[in-house]
Amino acid sequence: MAEILFISLFVLMVLGLPVAFAMAISVFAAIGLGSSYPQIVVVKEMFSGLDSFPLLAVPFFILAAEIMTGGAITHTLLRFAAQFVGHLRGGLGYANVISSTMFAGISGSALADAAGPGAMMIRMMEKGGYDRSYAGALTISSAVVGPIIPPSIVMIIYALQDQEVSVGSLFMAGVIPGLLLAGGSLAANGWVSWKRDYRSDEARPERAQMWRNSLMALPTLGLIVLIVGGIRGGIFTPTEASVIAVFYALFCGFFVYRALHLRDLPGLILRAALISSAVLLILGAARAFAWVLVIEGVPQFLAETIIAWELSPILFLLAVNVLLLLFGLFMDPLPGVMILVPILAPISHALGIAPDHFAIVVIVILTLGLTTPPVGSLIFVVSSAVNLKPAALIREMPPFFLANFVVLMLLTFVPALSTWLPSISGF
Repeated sequence: MAEILFISLFVLMVLGLPVAFAMAISVFAAIGLGSSYPQIVVVKEMFSGLDSFPLLAVPFFILAAEIMTGGAITHTLLRFAAQFVGHLRGGLGYANVISSTMFAGISGSALADAAGPGAMMIRMMEKGGYDRSYAGALTISSAVVGPIIPPSIVMIIYALQDQEVSVGSLFMAGVIPGLLLAGGSLAANGWVSWKRDYRSDEARPERAQMWRNSLMALPTLGLIVLIVGGIRGGIFTPTEASVIAVFYALFCGFFVYRALHLRDLPGLILRAALISSAVLLILGAARAFAWVLVIEGVPQFLAETIIAWELSPILFLLAVNVLLLLFGLFMDPLPGVMILVPILAPISHALGIAPDHFAIVVIVILTLGLTTPPVGSLIFVVSSAVNLKPAALIREMPPFFLANFVVLMLLTFVPALSTWLPSISGF
């Protein structure tokens, strides 16, 4: 069954079939050709993978991000970030990274970051004299922060695969790594802007205007504080936080910014439903895929093999880095977490690696796969959003690849960057 499973998946993905369908069809092929199980077991496992209360947070966080985008939140964040750094050399690039980092505290998704404030920021940077392909590459890099800074859809899925971590602890663990990734993008933008002399002709806003922009941004920033603070204080669970985020976004859109109207809601809900359906379809197919691996004993075999090598924790983490970087070239983070975490997490626990540390390393590596060809989803989202060829974006990516690699090595070799905040937060 395992051979049929992997060969089918490889062939279907080479043919260009979407990941969810490729995984589901390969499972049906493995069951039909390599076992005596009835085909209905595949459907049963797909539904079992979605039968989870914490998964309710996924569609609600997606809906909250859609409402925030439709309710003028994105424009507010852009103005707030640009007023502090927009007048500097490379300032609009800094504003791009800062606004994406703040939006990450709302959306929990790299693709939402790139399609929302990222697409708007690319147009602003182009008007400010930046090369459009460079602005797109910077947006791709800054959007990586989306799944790392809480809330995070990928972290919710990870916590369902590894009982040694909780959603709350992962949310806390992601804060410092997310800020480091943002810092890496800021540093790369500073170097490129100095080299190419990217400057802005806009003067710094007057103090009164800066106060107005900051006051307008306060309700938006309040959502980030509400989500993280509420979970940290034990006031509500991450799933409950997602529902609160939706109502908070509605309140801000209707009554604070007054940019949201009742006629807008059907379209926003429809977009959120379509995105949620795509995410949940991938999760269901990945659950069935993982089930075949388990009954075939693949995780147990790999675990026994790796433990027999007597690797040190550091060597194991380096091996995981290489494996997941290769895996991320061809598959998105959600199916990667569903398939690989049940295999790798028990081994990391046996080697004494802190669960939160290992989780952050895995999530960061798989998220970086969104920026790498040939299947990097962020590349194609930005390419379609601003009508650029993927090759033009990829040519501008090396400085950001280097910055992200440095941060990844720091996270791999310094566990405290991932474990300190959860430990002082009581997790």
